[in-house]
Amino acid sequence: MSDLRTIPLTTIEGDMTTLGAWSDQVVLIVNVASRCGLTPQYEALEEMHRRFSDRGFSVLGFPSNQFRQELGSEDEIKDFCSTRYDVTFPLFARVKVNGRSQHPLYARLTETPDPSGKAGRVRWNFEKFLVTPDDRVMRWRPTTEPDDPEIVAAIESELKALGR
Repeated sequence: MSDLRTIPLTTIEGDMTTLGAWSDQVVLIVNVASRCGLTPQYEALEEMHRRFSDRGFSVLGFPSNQFRQELGSEDEIKDFCSTRYDVTFPLFARVKVNGRSQHPLYARLTETPDPSGKAGRVRWNFEKFLVTPDDRVMRWRPTTEPDDPEIVAAIESELKALGR
């Protein structure tokens, strides 16, 4: 995954960037959706972002309508996230996480197996990928809560390894 940090990304505001903007950080990449049974995970994602951001951690939210549960426009998504969940972590333009039009970032991330050893397609909204500054990737499936002890321990371990 050597070029993971150079894949072009579009922010929810329409600006171009890459994961290189977070090259010295531990990031939790999550495909999010506004009208999903798992949407309340936004609350824990925001809490984790605020809890660890001063140590070099960020949640990065990638809205996806792949499962037909996202709002119609980036403006609607941004408004929903800020007014309903007070989201302060970076959000990106909607992406496809599976299939022929799969975003290149997700093509790379889905090569990573989950804790049971299974790689491949994203199963649902709120799948989580922890990416370290040296591009190691860990993966958790959607029903694993963002503040699950295993995810928190992985974040704390990676931040400690960075001396933070």
